[in-house]
Amino acid sequence: MDVKKEIARRRTFGIVSHPDAGKTTLTEKLLLFGGAIQEAGAVKSNKIKKGATSDFMEIERQRGISVATSVLAFEYNGIKINILDTPGHKDFAEDTFRTLTAVDSVIVVIDVAKGVEEQTEKLVEVCRMRNIPIIVFVNKLDREGKDAFELLDEIEEKLHLKVTPLSFPIGMGYDFKGIYNIWEKNVNIFSGDSRKNIEETVEISDLSDAVLDELVGKDSADNLRDEVELVKGVYPAFDRTEYLEGTQQPVFFGSALNNFGVRELLDCFITIAPTPRPKQSEERLVEPDEKGFSGFVFKIHANMDPKHRDRLAFIKIVSGVFERNKPYLHVRNKKKLKFSSPNAFFAERKEIVDISYPGDIVGLHDTGNFKIGDTLTSGEELHYKGIPSFSPEHFRYINNADPMKSKQLAKGIDQLMDEGVAQLFTLELNGRKVIGTVGALQYEVIQYRLEHEYGAKCTYEPLSVSKACWVDPEDPKSEEFKEFLRVKQRFMAKDKRGQLVFLADSPFTLQMTQQKYPSVKMHYVSEFKD
Repeated sequence: MDVKKEIARRRTFGIVSHPDAGKTTLTEKLLLFGGAIQEAGAVKSNKIKKGATSDFMEIERQRGISVATSVLAFEYNGIKINILDTPGHKDFAEDTFRTLTAVDSVIVVIDVAKGVEEQTEKLVEVCRMRNIPIIVFVNKLDREGKDAFELLDEIEEKLHLKVTPLSFPIGMGYDFKGIYNIWEKNVNIFSGDSRKNIEETVEISDLSDAVLDELVGKDSADNLRDEVELVKGVYPAFDRTEYLEGTQQPVFFGSALNNFGVRELLDCFITIAPTPRPKQSEERLVEPDEKGFSGFVFKIHANMDPKHRDRLAFIKIVSGVFERNKPYLHVRNKKKLKFSSPNAFFAERKEIVDISYPGDIVGLHDTGNFKIGDTLTSGEELHYKGIPSFSPEHFRYINNADPMKSKQLAKGIDQLMDEGVAQLFTLELNGRKVIGTVGALQYEVIQYRLEHEYGAKCTYEPLSVSKACWVDPEDPKSEEFKEFLRVKQRFMAKDKRGQLVFLADSPFTLQMTQQKYPSVKMHYVSEFKD
């Protein structure tokens, strides 16, 4: 068992984009190349005809959106690739932010017609903050869209990236003839037949070669020569060190639905993308090739199989080797736990694995021991940072619509909150439960899942709260803090971890409260103690 060799052949990345940019389709085509699936699920006009491989939940199939992050793995040319397909919809942004703590690099998908959209800006900002290496994939080239140079300018401007194209389109939309692969120096001819797994590729080391005129026609060939000349003059040459440091971003063009440009992206990705990277814990920087095992929970998914009521905790392995049936320390609970059936994910199949390496994502069956952010180690007390809860933007009371099912409702809410679907606040004054979410669509998801997975029904009631702030007093025994608690009693709640939260009914109230009680600090992120 050569651990270093196994680490060197792993690539773990996330795919992020705005909804409808074709992220799930790209994921499918990557799996198709890896032989992990035989046939792609057709994603048509936002109604999924045959459920896309990475969309597990029923509500995702109905809506044609990815609600939960899926974990998929496959082998390609001797490289083990782990994909984390994230929700693009802004209402599920928090799940995506958490997933970004578990990836070593990212592919950002951009729609050629719509260009850079708001949600993409937010996600890329998180990647930039963490210096995550980014590759950009401009999708849907077989449709009419923006000019390639205009798009590259927009990517640089809106996403604050320093791009360098590694492939370039020959025409676009109706005139789309193919792609010139700058990275491999060849031309890929587009036939428009999505059933063909591999398109025709012609080696062209010199663009002045007359073969190019025969392949795409003289006008298109001349146009390509001019554009590639311009690319070389305007954009820097690709520098892998800069890419790995997060200061340069290669760009590829293609059409995922037509399986076009995907192989080029994949071939380049496995060559340049980082192997598992070191991760900062509160105590120290942890390197992947250390002997001791460590990993952290970045996602919990209840009822992946509704027949079995099971919960899976997804763990990203940071260092050492994870072995089946070996006891590991659950750092928060200070308990040793053993796992008899750790799962790895290959497309829609789950498989039990005996051994996993850094970079791998393992699903552990969980009876309620895990919370998001928990650390597992071979014995050392480590705490991994950076899995925060963000202040929600929508708030509603949750009520039980079926008094006979109050136990099921309590269990369902508890488990869904552990998954990080939303946040639960309990009012100090009367014990009423308040659900806070990033987006309104999450309320539908919660209602749907409570009914279909737990047999419980709930209703919601509006609540005028504009912001939840975690309260952090300089001196919990001070008179000022006691007065704050007394005066603001109606607005005080506890989150699921028992931390004190102030539910401000308007930005004005929040501003006045902060002025009146300056020693009581307010935070929009729950991880303020780190």
